[in-house]
Amino acid sequence: MTTQLPWWKGAAIYQIYPRSFMDANGDGIGDLPGITQRLGYVADLGVDAIWISPFFTSPMKDFGYDVSDYRDVDPIFGELADFDALVARAHELGLKVLIDQVYSHTSDEHPWFTQSRSSADSDKADWYVWADAKPDGSPPSNWQSVFGGPAWTWDARRRQYYLHNFLSSQPQLNLHNMAVQDAVLDVMQFWLDRGVDGFRIDALNFCMHNPALTDNPPAPANGKPRTRPFDFQLKLHNQSHADIPRFIERIRALTDRYDGTFTVAEVGGDDADREMKAFTQGETHLNSAYGFDFLYADKLTGELVCKALGNWPDEPGLGWPSWAFENHDAPRALSRWIDNGHRDAFARLKMTLLAALRGNIILYQGEELGLTQVDIPFDQLHDPEAIANWPLTLSRDGARTPMPWTTQSADGGFGSEASWLPLGEENHARAVDRQEADDASLLKHTRAMLALRKANPALHHGAVTSCKVDGDLLDLTRASEGQRLRCLFNLGPAPIALGDAAGTTLFTANGAEAQTLPPYAALILEI
Repeated sequence: MTTQLPWWKGAAIYQIYPRSFMDANGDGIGDLPGITQRLGYVADLGVDAIWISPFFTSPMKDFGYDVSDYRDVDPIFGELADFDALVARAHELGLKVLIDQVYSHTSDEHPWFTQSRSSADSDKADWYVWADAKPDGSPPSNWQSVFGGPAWTWDARRRQYYLHNFLSSQPQLNLHNMAVQDAVLDVMQFWLDRGVDGFRIDALNFCMHNPALTDNPPAPANGKPRTRPFDFQLKLHNQSHADIPRFIERIRALTDRYDGTFTVAEVGGDDADREMKAFTQGETHLNSAYGFDFLYADKLTGELVCKALGNWPDEPGLGWPSWAFENHDAPRALSRWIDNGHRDAFARLKMTLLAALRGNIILYQGEELGLTQVDIPFDQLHDPEAIANWPLTLSRDGARTPMPWTTQSADGGFGSEASWLPLGEENHARAVDRQEADDASLLKHTRAMLALRKANPALHHGAVTSCKVDGDLLDLTRASEGQRLRCLFNLGPAPIALGDAAGTTLFTANGAEAQTLPPYAALILEI
């Protein structure tokens, strides 16, 4: 394999949601020592890095994405010494460590906001986005928040409105202010100095607004149900400001001072493809970005795959993509994409396809086990989005349930029967110990696919030279360093006749042969 590539190019990254991974102290909430205990399992998967969702000090109104201290660990997860031990153990195992950074907003309990709201004359008065009311007392613009309701909240102390694109307890940082940029870059340096290898940057396209506070225009109807006021607008002015790439250049200048640092941005919204390219262009921006191509898709189709890959051709100056089928914000893919009767076969197909994509691939904890969405009753919900939009909800809690490690205990080996969310009977039956004992399990298949991807340059970092769709047949060709691989996927429930596909068989899933692809089968040929 080419040794000149940076470690992250073509990497497989494993996302860990700390609250639900492993509970080391029995309080019902996962923690950093719990992650450290299970890092051997993660390394054995064959991934290159872990991405840990927020573990910073927080009132947990949005479960860590509302940070009140960027430089410390929330007590429910442990302390800084636990994080240092986690990094040391990960590096011993050959795993890189990526952590979340949330720069678009903080908690309203952050000292910066406490000082900012205290007075319009304070040193941090303009560290957040404040604006006067309109003459009639209404908010400064018509902007709506992601979680429902206006994106402005009145504050009697300042006698002004403050902006929040998410919860009212998540006030928007003013990244137009260079002092604020300096402060968050200092935070990034703090974690780099503690040994982290990179960052996933949350909601990056929300980090700067239009200072003119221009109203957003209405969004045309697209046939999809609108469950939030946010869905009724084109988000042209509350996010996606043209100066964001300049801030990204400052991030890159800092991370380039450390060897092997990797940065990936989460970018959602109607203009995500353009923004992802702007945020990753050339050698002065982020290394990668990932959007929501697959995360909220209600069906996996060949057209979806070819369109996503086609947006990121192997061209000089164009950024490097990352892909995720699942994460902590989206319903589990197997619950979105397939019925119960074909779920096991489809899970193997899905993992084979993920491993064949050009770019980095991100596995969400439990995806390698085939975990499905857990139906959380209303009285057990924690997610503010789910509670606000019940019953028309994305049900983020249903994808955040505890990781099942063993079938031998009622808590699934998570560490506490009184876990913060229910385990789910269906997922309990897919526990790690049961799959370790089954050579045909999805866990074993995932390890095989990650090993195959790492061993073959065409899969790991090669170009996409062809992506074709014929009904349920997805025909993908990857090439690199003299190797050409043809990857064939049957995305449907009926067999597909291939005639006699030429090439040397490198991998098969679900009984695939050169002549026929059974339902949800996959075949990788060296040609």
